[in-house]
Amino acid sequence: MTEVAGVILAGGRATRMGGGDKGLRMLGGQSLMDRVIARLAPQCGAMALNANGDPARFGDLGLPVLSDSLPDHPGPLAGVLAGLDWAAQMGVPAIVTAAADTPFFPNDLVARLQAAAGPSGLALAASPDDTGRMQRQPTFGLWPVDLRDELRAALLGGLRKIVLWTDQHHAGTAEFSAQSYDPFFNINRPEDIAAAEALLAGQA
Repeated sequence: MTEVAGVILAGGRATRMGGGDKGLRMLGGQSLMDRVIARLAPQCGAMALNANGDPARFGDLGLPVLSDSLPDHPGPLAGVLAGLDWAAQMGVPAIVTAAADTPFFPNDLVARLQAAAGPSGLALAASPDDTGRMQRQPTFGLWPVDLRDELRAALLGGLRKIVLWTDQHHAGTAEFSAQSYDPFFNINRPEDIAAAEALLAGQA
């Protein structure tokens, strides 16, 4: 498999958590960000963090901090674009993205995204919802650097919904089963921290 770079998406404004950086919230004695880094690092090469504002608040993580290159917080795709531009500078052919608020994502995420890549090299992860229907996880994807200019043009044209763009480029889907929990369970609200603590205790 071709080596990819990893980009953690933390550019959101966390309004349902009352603002601030969700990735710096603590879970089981570690920040969410530390947990995401620990899961993603063995699966990829270089890593970076997409976040806006003062990068110094992430100084302890030891990762480059990539801010959106487009104004007004246009959403996760802007973070993907920042990651693609960064990877292009290093000559890396693709990135894999992971959300900073999703601490239990699969340890084989990258390999399975690469295996599921569509003809353009794109792939998104998917997992079952409460009804068993597969739902795509658009912040967990494999993104080829070759598509960065097309993504930039789409964002400048007003596109915001990830799956609209990935569908246009025939992205593949890597389906992950849920056992006792959804591996893409993410922390949006304060009560989700308690749910995550319970999941963590169950894994011990």
